[in-house]
Amino acid sequence: MVITIVGVGLLGGSLALAIREKYTKAHFIGVDASPVHGKLALAKGLVDEMQPLDAAIAVSDLVVLATPVNSILELLPQVLDQLPESGTVTDLGSTKELICEVADNHPKRAQFVAIHPMAGTENSGPGAAFRELLPGKNLIICDREKSNPNSLKLVEALFSDIGMKLFYMSPQEHDLHLAYVSHLSHISAFALGLTVLEKEKDEQAIFDMASTGFSSTVRLAKSSPQMWAPIFDQNRTNVSQALADYIDFLQRFKDLIDEQNVKDSFEFMTKANQIRRVLEGIDRK
Repeated sequence: MVITIVGVGLLGGSLALAIREKYTKAHFIGVDASPVHGKLALAKGLVDEMQPLDAAIAVSDLVVLATPVNSILELLPQVLDQLPESGTVTDLGSTKELICEVADNHPKRAQFVAIHPMAGTENSGPGAAFRELLPGKNLIICDREKSNPNSLKLVEALFSDIGMKLFYMSPQEHDLHLAYVSHLSHISAFALGLTVLEKEKDEQAIFDMASTGFSSTVRLAKSSPQMWAPIFDQNRTNVSQALADYIDFLQRFKDLIDEQNVKDSFEFMTKANQIRRVLEGIDRK
C-alpha cells in the first residue's frame, strides 16, 4: 500500500509512524511546501521519500491531507481530479462542514472520506510527531454514507488497526461540538496568554510565580496560528456563539466577585466542578 501524507507535521507525521508500526510493508510518500520539513520528515523516518503532489497522487492508494484547513479546501478538488479510480483521499481537518461542501460538489465525492482524529498537542512540525499521539484516541467520521464502501472500509480499517475508536456524525454536528470542546479552549488560552503578557511586563516575575496550573491552562497558547486562524474562520458561526456563551459566564463570575458574593461564587464553582464527572467518564472509555 502506498500512502501519501500531504503536510508532514505533527498529525501527518504521527499518523505515518502509527501506521508504519502496524503495516510494515506500507510505503510512505511525503508532500510538503517546506523543504526543511521534508528533510526532517525523511531524517525522522516519517516518510520514505518526498515527491511533488502530482507525482505522489498518481501512485497512491491513499492520500491524507494533513495541512491547515484553508489549504485542504484548495487541495481537495485538485487531489480528487487526479486520483486514480482505485484511490482514496481523506483529510485530518479540525473543521468539517466547508470541507464536506467542497467534496459534495466534486464528481469523485465517493472517493473521499471526511475524518477528524481527536488528538494533538500545542507543538507543530515534523519534529513534534510521535507514534503514540493517535492510538487510544477518538476518530470522527462524517458523511460516511457519501463515501464508497471500499474507501470507507480502507479508512476505518487503517485507523481501527492503529488503535483509534471510531465515531460517526454529520459535519454540522462535528463543527458545533468542536466549537465548545476544542476551539473555545484554544481561544481562551490565546486570550489568557495575551492578558498576562500585556499586564505582566516583568517576564522574570511570570517565570518565578507561574504555577503548574497557569502552565497547563495557557499551554494551548503555544499552538500554531497558521493552523488555528483558518479553523476559527471556517467555524466562525459556532465559535462566535460559543464565545458569547463563555463571555456571559465570565461576566457573571466577575459580577459575583465585584459584589463580594462569596456564597453564590462558591455555588458557581461547585456547579462547574461537575465537569469532573464528564472528564472521568472520558478517561474510562
